[in-house]
Amino acid sequence: MPSVLNPYINYTGDARPALEFYRDVFGGELNLNTYGDFGAGEGPGADRIMHGMLTTPAGFTLMAADTPPGMPYTAGNNISVSVSGDDEAELRGYWERLSADGTVLVPIERQAWGDVFGMCTDRFGITWLVDITAPRP
Repeated sequence: MPSVLNPYINYTGDARPALEFYRDVFGGELNLNTYGDFGAGEGPGADRIMHGMLTTPAGFTLMAADTPPGMPYTAGNNISVSVSGDDEAELRGYWERLSADGTVLVPIERQAWGDVFGMCTDRFGITWLVDITAPRP
């Protein structure tokens, strides 16, 4: 199996709704395991997500977890997720859903390098880069 690169995002209790939201945006299969599933029983945070993975029909993989109780959490403003390709309708659809109820940082429009690009922060505080590749001669 070749190596793959995918984002892994940590939350403080929002991993489940965030991954469900991304499943609604991208489609695919969502697998969620809680801390309780792995021995945390009924203690604090047992229902939080220890590991979640979304695998989409387009071949994207997104992983996320809730920070374990007692571990420090650093806000995820240092993470961004890039989605790129040449299917304009598909990518604009992702953009519309990701930017809804979020903040548009760069409107999705043609950029100096020729691609259509936009940047937004979704309602969960994650920054997304959407790049629609321009046809190359």
